[in-house]
Amino acid sequence: MKHKGLEESNIIKLLKQKKKSDIGFNKVLSTMCTKPHPIAIKAHLMFIESNIGDSGLFPGTSSMENTVITSLSQLLNNKNAYGYITTGGTESNIQALRSIKNISDSTNPNIIVPESAHFSFDKISNLLDIEIKKASLDNSFKVDLKSVKKLIDHNTIALVGIAGTTEFGQIDPIESLSEIAIKNKLFLHIDAAFGGFVIPFLDKKYIFDFLVPGVTSISLDPHKMGFSTIPSGVILFRNKMFLDNLETSTPYLTSKSQYSLTGTRTGATVAATFAVLKYLGQEGYSKYVEYCMYLTNKLISGAHKIQIYPLIDPVMNVVVLQVNKPEEVRNYLREKYGWYVSITRNPKCLRIILMPHITENDVEHFLIDLEKTVEYLK
Repeated sequence: MKHKGLEESNIIKLLKQKKKSDIGFNKVLSTMCTKPHPIAIKAHLMFIESNIGDSGLFPGTSSMENTVITSLSQLLNNKNAYGYITTGGTESNIQALRSIKNISDSTNPNIIVPESAHFSFDKISNLLDIEIKKASLDNSFKVDLKSVKKLIDHNTIALVGIAGTTEFGQIDPIESLSEIAIKNKLFLHIDAAFGGFVIPFLDKKYIFDFLVPGVTSISLDPHKMGFSTIPSGVILFRNKMFLDNLETSTPYLTSKSQYSLTGTRTGATVAATFAVLKYLGQEGYSKYVEYCMYLTNKLISGAHKIQIYPLIDPVMNVVVLQVNKPEEVRNYLREKYGWYVSITRNPKCLRIILMPHITENDVEHFLIDLEKTVEYLK
């Protein structure tokens, strides 16, 4: 830090230079985040100084959080769910499993997750000292139920199902996982960080939420398909018991206790999420999901024409394409044409996310560049 600060104009110039170094969204096909909605940005800026960690000082912000929790609880079919706005799926998953561990009486607990589970569960294992057992996947890249059953032992406290897997966009058989959980008296957490704002608005209906009796908690991310600002996540519990097991006394704040993992919490993302939910409503979200699925089908159709085929029929706006030398294809697409795609782990394929910032022209140009790339690398 220099002794004397810079003029504002110089700082703005510096910021613009740094911004230019960031990758523009128009050629990014690898992210599950998108540009926040303009109404979310406006709300975020209005509440930039709000600290909902000391909620008594910001009752307006706190009331918005309550409204968001109520709205999303109703969307996921439990008007009496409890929860709060987190920093994203990682915190939400941590808190879900932390609550379950606090309730459990196991001294050596383990949880069973699919191999397709997000890497946040590896962090959870380290943070909470919980063994993570990974169940294999079936031929459709959903969790294999036989594998789940084999992994259950007397120290198992919970199962995890994914509604919108990060790599394949697949939905695990949540109802069957629920039956296993109930039979074995286990908790069932659903990671719907991506799918939570997609699945309810798809033409095809999937049951993955609190309609399933064994589901005890759900995580979903407004900063993904919810169009809120980063970092915005939500953790929802079926009943208050789970939230109560996260309570920490805060004697020197305006509130007597907290349930959150972090102490200071930005009210800006609370306001952003509140605003965009109010602005779009279910009709608005349905239109965005419809658009993303239109792009998804357009990509699949175009890929077929150049004899490139998906690993599975897309469930949502996540496409996994089978190509020879996928890592070389990914690298060439980036270096030659500026496209950012990613690679799935097993099997190795191109992973493409069709988010709302992508246009029809983007899809068409990508397909042209993909065909050139594959031909070049033959």
